[in-house]
Amino acid sequence: MGELTDRVAIVTGASRGIGFGVAQALVAAGAKVTITARKPDPLAEAVEKLGGDAVALGIPGKADDTAHQDEVVKRTLETFGRVDFLVNNTGINPVYGSILDVEPSAAAKILGVNVLAPLAWTRKVRDAWMGEHGGAIVNVASIAGLRTSPGIGMYGVSKAALIRLTTELAQELAPSIRVNAVAPAVVKTAFATALYADREEEVAAAYPMKRLGVPSDVAGAVKFLLSDEAGWITGQTLVVDGGVTLGGGL
Repeated sequence: MGELTDRVAIVTGASRGIGFGVAQALVAAGAKVTITARKPDPLAEAVEKLGGDAVALGIPGKADDTAHQDEVVKRTLETFGRVDFLVNNTGINPVYGSILDVEPSAAAKILGVNVLAPLAWTRKVRDAWMGEHGGAIVNVASIAGLRTSPGIGMYGVSKAALIRLTTELAQELAPSIRVNAVAPAVVKTAFATALYADREEEVAAAYPMKRLGVPSDVAGAVKFLLSDEAGWITGQTLVVDGGVTLGGGL
């Protein structure tokens, strides 16, 4: 019996990378999960890797699509009977370069997916289950939201907003729903490849731990924040960065 037995989580953006790592950790702890992603085939493969239909439900769609959000919450309740946890993991960064050169439409899309979608997901799980039964939410932010992030400035702005959103939601939803965030540094995923490709050793040298993160590093922190062991923690952002924000580095 795991520490999260009989609990149910929705994890967005979970066909690979950090989201899949989180889903794996939750299933290993006894939970059941609904995972989302844009592409059906990788999502179906992820469900099988997690243990199949008995423990995982995959629903393809875009994280900022209201109809998709409604479907995910509805089918999760129909399939598993409850929604105890929400992990807002989906994030995008479609542009690289000076923040002054980001087109307004691209900036709006980044903010829509990275900030407004987590707010919408939170509202929907509150209304459908957590408002009456309680629960816990973790938003996946980034150290880019804590300091300047040259080249990915608008992404950093969105993650700073997500961290701020976390504190506001924690205040409003207490005491029945806890809301926290994690702020990873560079984690070795397809999403972050451009930040370390062909120079991983050089990038890792700036980290006191002398390595980049892997999805399980973040998944462990998320699982803790969702668990009863973190029952007196809300409105906090846990930095998971191998020590890089202690000074210097990316």
